[in-house]
Amino acid sequence: MAKRTALYEEHLKLKGKMVEFGGWDMPVQYSGLADEHETCRTKVGLFDVSHMGEVRVRGRDALAFLNGLVTNNVEKIKDGQAQYTVMCYENGGCVDDLIIHRFGPEDYFICVNASNTDKDYEWIKNHSPKGVSVENVSGEYTQIAVQGRHAQEVLQKLTDTPLADIKYYWFRQGKVLGKDAVIARTGYTGEDGFEIYVPWHAGPAAWSALLDEGQKFGIKACGLGARDTLRTEMKYPLYGHEIDKDNNPLEAGLGWVTKLDKPDFIGKKALVSLKEAGLKRALVGLKSRGKAIPRQGYVVESDGKAVGIVTSGTMSPSLRVGIAIAYVERPLSEMGANLDVVVRDQRVPHEIVETPFYKRPY
Repeated sequence: MAKRTALYEEHLKLKGKMVEFGGWDMPVQYSGLADEHETCRTKVGLFDVSHMGEVRVRGRDALAFLNGLVTNNVEKIKDGQAQYTVMCYENGGCVDDLIIHRFGPEDYFICVNASNTDKDYEWIKNHSPKGVSVENVSGEYTQIAVQGRHAQEVLQKLTDTPLADIKYYWFRQGKVLGKDAVIARTGYTGEDGFEIYVPWHAGPAAWSALLDEGQKFGIKACGLGARDTLRTEMKYPLYGHEIDKDNNPLEAGLGWVTKLDKPDFIGKKALVSLKEAGLKRALVGLKSRGKAIPRQGYVVESDGKAVGIVTSGTMSPSLRVGIAIAYVERPLSEMGANLDVVVRDQRVPHEIVETPFYKRPY
């Protein structure tokens, strides 16, 4: 049976359409995907992301341990700063992408993908040295994302923490409705906003208060459907689509968080070899020139020859055109190149375009 977040009853009150995702019962939509997407882009959207996992890593050697575990340079972040990074297998494939929050030099709070929580926890735990504690604290938190141009105004009503002082990818440990909270200026939508972590049972009160305070700004609860179209418009990767054990961060366009010049980390040797041999594929953004919508698994062709695969695809609510993220052979990945996506046995012309597909206007 699928697990339920602390906000399950709130979703039912809002007539959310529930589906199973990553082992959880989650709302895929409420008022409708396009409406929720537009609300987040133009006003403010509220997302239950409590299905995401949290792992706490503590100890004198925690920093050195994490720096040898992930691709980014954890030594570069300060107390109160967050960092996006990837964990790799020895062959360079992706275990997961994640966000590390530095509470202190010996204390780190990591957010991982819902479907990978147990796997990631075991991976981190099994690689940890003596003197470093690794704890799966996922059951202790309700995670809520407040996203959109009015996110700060809405959330500020619930906290004394001066939100304007929190820069992008920084966070504060403060209070939300008087309860201890981690308040991070992060998100998965391309809009300004925050992801807050409150005690599990404090979730419903925080959710309701955010909906109440956000009414004058046109806030709406948003489901996983809108979360997916929002992230696709930004070309943000999703595990099981753009990244997995068979795909590496360099070809996935995550070279910017893969620091091959830092000391050894798991997968570094394989990634260096891949880079030196020449990367075979590139992850590109495709815009449809037809009416058909590209979807994950559809084949990308050039002159009738298969040259790639779609990893994510949707009708973009912002652009009102079909868009896709796809792996294609590197020589064919030039901006403006014309490729076909095979949709129900029909070749639909697409163009490689600059990403993100959507750029926020503020």
